[in-house]
Amino acid sequence: MRHIAIVGSGPAGYYTAEAAQKTWGRDVAIDVFDILPVPYGLIRTGVAPDHQSIKGVARRYEKTALNDNVRFIGNVAIGRDITVETLRELYDAIVLATGAPRDRDLGIPGADRVNVFGSAAFVGWYNGHPEFADLAPDLSGSTAIVIGMGNVALDVARILAKSPAEFAGSDIVGHALDTLKASKIERIVLLGRRGAHQIMMTPKELGELGHLERASPHVAKSDLPDAADDAMLEPGLRKSVNLLRDFAATPEHIRAEKPIGIEFAFCAQPIELIGDEKVQEIAIERTEVVKGRAVGTGEISTLPAHLVISCIGYRTSPIPGVPFDERAGRFASDEGRILPGMYCVGWARRGPSGTIGTNRPDGQRIVAMIAADMEAGILGPASKEGRPGFDTFAEQHDLDIITFRDWKKIEDAENAAARDGAPREKFVDIEAMIKARD
Repeated sequence: MRHIAIVGSGPAGYYTAEAAQKTWGRDVAIDVFDILPVPYGLIRTGVAPDHQSIKGVARRYEKTALNDNVRFIGNVAIGRDITVETLRELYDAIVLATGAPRDRDLGIPGADRVNVFGSAAFVGWYNGHPEFADLAPDLSGSTAIVIGMGNVALDVARILAKSPAEFAGSDIVGHALDTLKASKIERIVLLGRRGAHQIMMTPKELGELGHLERASPHVAKSDLPDAADDAMLEPGLRKSVNLLRDFAATPEHIRAEKPIGIEFAFCAQPIELIGDEKVQEIAIERTEVVKGRAVGTGEISTLPAHLVISCIGYRTSPIPGVPFDERAGRFASDEGRILPGMYCVGWARRGPSGTIGTNRPDGQRIVAMIAADMEAGILGPASKEGRPGFDTFAEQHDLDIITFRDWKKIEDAENAAARDGAPREKFVDIEAMIKARD
């Protein structure tokens, strides 16, 4: 019997568990650890609450979790409750699937002012992540600046712009919905350092902006490249740029019928956030795109900025005892192999790129690597204690473990607490989650 520990219960973690289960069947025992008492990681706290169809992939992970040789171990933090060294003593292989839960530093003066947030924090706030439940963003100002030109920036802009009625069927948490209902924001500016041909927005998500009840997207025609140049783009990006052209063609009187404007500001890089204690303005420098890179022109202007959300990427959280690439913001590895018997997968391996589905072949690839290392004798004989050894450790150290059966009780309580039309009302407090198990 081989014993594998997977640290992280999001898409990368469960796709890896699925691949391991299919590879070794009954000859492997897989323990999936998570710092939270609840599973699914990015699916629960990262995917937009109004994208319920995407969250449905959790049903696939549940099928894997319900196998007898796959166990969920929630409410256990690696590095706090148990060291990596102890895990290596207990398990034949450790796979780090912790994702990239930290925001990249904005790195400009004023980034520490009040009402400036990274997208991990802001998205975590409206998605009910316990770490960010008390974020309390102030939406009483008129202008929100969203820095970034990817799908996360689109999610943030859309959530800020939606009417209360448009959240029907979503699982946005109650405290965030109440704050959004009282919002005074009437202008949302999406700020990107490069041009329209360099956006990272996919057509489906971008197209949603054109169907909002009270918000209208706007693109200045002068910000768009010559249409003939679109032919060089790959098909998905070409569709996205066509949508930008549609937004630019919307007549002014049509846009004026809606009270909230969503503006795209291309070739504009933030250089300073201005205000006393709370942010009030943002200084931006005009750029030009040279060989795909944004180069500053020295032309400076300012915009009102009463709320600023930076959506410029994420970093993996380091774990004591695990080699880490500070520059890349992820674990240091050779294509996923960190040390003998230690691997990483998903965003913890490749950085925050790809879709949820990208993690499936990634998990399969890492499992194949583990199998090859077993075959080569790198992992040694199947003599580790694995699950029984961890259970002894947990009892000795009084760890309060949450099992998948416990999670199902938490899930039932969340479903029962849902407001009308919502699938669930998430617990945003860890103690409340644990209490719902009892």
